[in-house]
Parts: sequence; structure tokens; C-alpha cells
Amino acid sequence: MMKLVNIHGANDVRVDDVPLPEVGSGDVLLKIDACGICGSDLTFAKYGMQREGGKPWPLGHEAAGTVVKVGNAVTDIPVGLRAVINPMGAYDNIIGNGGSEGAFGDFLLLRNVKRDTHLLPISDAMPAARAALVEPLSVALHGVNQAQLRGDEKVVVYGAGPIGLGAVFWLSRRGIGNIVAVDLSDDRLARARLLGATHTINPGREDLKGALVAIHGEAAPMFGASTVGTDIFMDMAGAPALLEQTLAFGKYRARIVLTAVYPSPVQLDLQSLLIREISLIPAVGYPTELPEVLATLEAVDEAELAPYVSHSFAFANFEDAWKTAKLSTSAKVMVTF
Repeated sequence: MMKLVNIHGANDVRVDDVPLPEVGSGDVLLKIDACGICGSDLTFAKYGMQREGGKPWPLGHEAAGTVVKVGNAVTDIPVGLRAVINPMGAYDNIIGNGGSEGAFGDFLLLRNVKRDTHLLPISDAMPAARAALVEPLSVALHGVNQAQLRGDEKVVVYGAGPIGLGAVFWLSRRGIGNIVAVDLSDDRLARARLLGATHTINPGREDLKGALVAIHGEAAPMFGASTVGTDIFMDMAGAPALLEQTLAFGKYRARIVLTAVYPSPVQLDLQSLLIREISLIPAVGYPTELPEVLATLEAVDEAELAPYVSHSFAFANFEDAWKTAKLSTSAKVMVTF
């Protein structure tokens, strides 16, 4: 038997005892060494997501581990290999996102595995807890890539949770010199500063438009309405009010990169979008980013990424880790095994 975290209903998350998975000829069994809690995990639990037929929903997809067993048809993945998983590698059984497997468990079965597609090797020197950051940082990097940066543009990142903080990290590494982080949590804004944000705004205390004008200046008015000088708005918060405000004060041909998940439909002023020719650019997952992020994690100085992870818990204390991940004072919460 082994432990596995499952959703059984709305806000009903349990650590269950389940049988060890059987390894097929093309499969790999990974002993999990570290797995991060994702905002999507919290959302799945909030809505009580279930698999087809009302089966529990296994959680966890930001994982690093060690291969402990391989099927007899697997020739290029040795036992003992350390690796991170690509949870999107198998589109018919996405890990921790509605498939039959989740990485918040002692072991994870990867079916019909292809090296460098379903799992990516890591060096023996790479700590598992750092390697497990590859997935959220890849989501953030894809958002930055979708922004199509043109020189030293003025960028706002809405939301300083793990994805927003990751975007700040990548923007800073890309040489962007004017990065504004926006969040209601002063703790998260402080982490954004440490990761490279040049300015922070708490819209609970400050007028967002006025603060952006003070930082990025004003741009040309649009049909009599004043606009801010921000070039790119990165929505990693999922707050409809921020989108509404952006369309009201965004300048001509500003760009909005949408990485946040909106579980319910959002009303938008498409007339403002039209007359300002604002681009709304979606950014989903990480089609090509995993290798670049993994190489960066292998090379980056530990201190540079230290503000990204706020808490670490042993798997035996998963309940405490879960509660902490819900707090606005947390950033990335890591679970180690």
C-alpha cells in the first residue's frame, strides 16, 4: 500500500491508503521526492472535482522523483534515474489534472513513458525541491514568452502568487528594467521585490491607475479618456475587476497576457478593447519551456530563487502544507518525501 492525496468532494481533500500501482511493460514507477502545491490544486479542491463516474481526483503535478521500477519494454530509462515529470506529456492521462494518477503520493506511475517527453532527467546535484519548481516556473515563462517583449518595455504583473512571482523572475532575467507587481498581500509583494520587481502596488490601499501613472507615466488619451504608459499587463491573478480597469485605462495597442484561470465567464468591455486595439493573448501551460527552465534551475544561484518558496513541509504533514498554501502570506509551498 501507499499514500495518495485525493479530492473526494468540495473542500474534501484526504490522504488515502491505496494499492501500489502495477507497472506495465512500457511504464515507469517513480518514487516522489518533492512536489509543490499549485493554485490549480486548490481550485480543483474548492469545486470538488471528480473523475468520470464519481471517482476521486488524484492531486499533484509539480514533482521530482527517482525511478524505482521500469517495464520490460523500457530501455532508455534506468532504475535510479532522477527526473522531473512533464504532467502534460500524456494528453490522455494528464498527471494530477483529472487523470488516474497524481504526484502527491509515495509513488507515481507514468504510463507508456518516453524519455524527455514524460520525464526529464536531472543531475545528481540538483535538489529535488528545486527541480520540482520546473513546472510552475515553466507556466510563468510561457506567459513571458507570449508577451513578445520588445526591448525594455514597461510591464505590470497582476498577482504575486507563484506564477506571478515566476513571471517577475523571468522578466528580470530578460533585462526588463521596469516591472510592477500588483497584489493585495504585502508579504507577496515583498517577495516580488526580492525577485526583481522594481515597483509594487497594493490596490487595497492605492488607486491602481494613479499608481501606474506615477510609475509608467501617461500615454496619449483615447477618445478623451486618459491612459497609462504600461506596455504589457500580465494577468496572473484571475480578478475580473483588474481586467475591467485595464481595458478602461490601457493605452493604444497595449497587450494583456492571460495566464490566470477564470472558472466563471467574465464580462468585458469589448468596445474599449476594439478602439484601443488592445491585444488579449492567452498563455496556457508550457509547450516548449520545460528544458530551458530546467537548465536555468541547474545553474541559478540558490539565493536568487530563495524568495520563491515560502514554506516546506514533509508529506507526513500534508494537511498543514495544504492549509498554508491557502494563505495570502504564502508563495510556493513545497512538500518533501
